[in-house]
Amino acid sequence: MSAEKLILEYLLEIKNKPAIKHMGIRLGFLRLPDFKYYKYQTLANRCSILKSRGCIKEVDGTYFITYKGEEFLNKKSRFSFKKFTTQKTDKDPKDLLVLYDVPEDKKAHRDWFRRELVNFNFIMIQRSVWVGPSPLPKEFTEYLKSIGLKDSVKTFKLEKGFNTTK
Repeated sequence: MSAEKLILEYLLEIKNKPAIKHMGIRLGFLRLPDFKYYKYQTLANRCSILKSRGCIKEVDGTYFITYKGEEFLNKKSRFSFKKFTTQKTDKDPKDLLVLYDVPEDKKAHRDWFRRELVNFNFIMIQRSVWVGPSPLPKEFTEYLKSIGLKDSVKTFKLEKGFNTTK
């Protein structure tokens, strides 16, 4: 879960509850915020970003979620990507080369794409160069088109399988 989503969900959850504050931050159950997995500086940076995007506002040192922040949270498609299965195993010849260049503003798409390549028994040669068994499932390539990644991904069929052992 991203720090931004965690912050927005927390602020939405406590939106209509009586405010209990410590150092300007509303506190929840046991008077502790649930930001235990993040460094202070990470949260401070993400709050600054959310504030500049208009997702949260600060009033008298207390942060509140805005309508735009609620809208951001409700965009489930932003955080939920379809999962695919394959009949290929790690024993199948790795004869498909996949190169991709997903823009920085689509980081969630890129992370999802990498997880799916691993799921399809691909191995990373370089950060955006992977090799694995061909072909990619047709539903997967259609889904890439529907989420706007088709032009960011190129595939090449190799004449012979990539040798993973030296």
